[in-house]
This record gives sequence, C-alpha cells and structure tokens, in this order.
Amino acid sequence: MVRKRQDRRSPLYMISVVSRMLEVHPQTLRMYEREGFICPHRINRQRLYSDEDLDRLNLVIRLTKELGVNKAGVDIILRMRNQLTAMQNEMNEMMRYLDDDVRSDFEERIRKVFEEK
Repeated sequence: MVRKRQDRRSPLYMISVVSRMLEVHPQTLRMYEREGFICPHRINRQRLYSDEDLDRLNLVIRLTKELGVNKAGVDIILRMRNQLTAMQNEMNEMMRYLDDDVRSDFEERIRKVFEEK
C-alpha cells in the first residue's frame, strides 16, 4: 500500500538525490540557492529538499533551460508567482467570510419564517 505524504514542506531528499532526480549537477542546485531561487532545509550543514522544493526547482529548470529565461527573469517570475499565490489565498479567505455572512443571513431569514408561524 502506497501512502501519500501529507506535508509537502518536510525535508526529505539530499542534494545528490535531487540532482539525479532533476538531472542537474549539484553545483547548479547550490547556485540556485545562492541566487535565492530555493532555500532548502539544513541539518548539520546538509541540504535537505522537500517536495515543494522539487516543484520549485522543476519550474526554475524549465524556465532557464527550456524557455531561456535569465536569472533576473526567473527572480521576477518567482516573485510574481509568490504574490499571485498570496493574493489567491487572500481571495479564498475573503470568499469564506462572504460565504459565512451569506449563510448567517440565510439562517436568520429561515429562523424568522419559522418564528412567525
């Protein structure tokens, strides 16, 4: 039975494993870290990458190797992506409050209907 990992942020993979998985040199991963594109967890000076880190690295590699985006462009895209995610989370939170407000209004109307009879 295969269990799906719940926490995609927990560090799991060493740099050698990640470099083989993504087919890049470990030095490339170190360079991406120096550029600020990725920030792996560290345990006793050892870099450990999470599933989220792998997703981000895949994006960086695709942008640089397949699409020819330079480092400055990657930085801008990653920042915009983070801002978009934050905005989407904020919108979802606002929608939840609106849903709660609409639900409360509906419950109040139903209660009034039943109190009149």
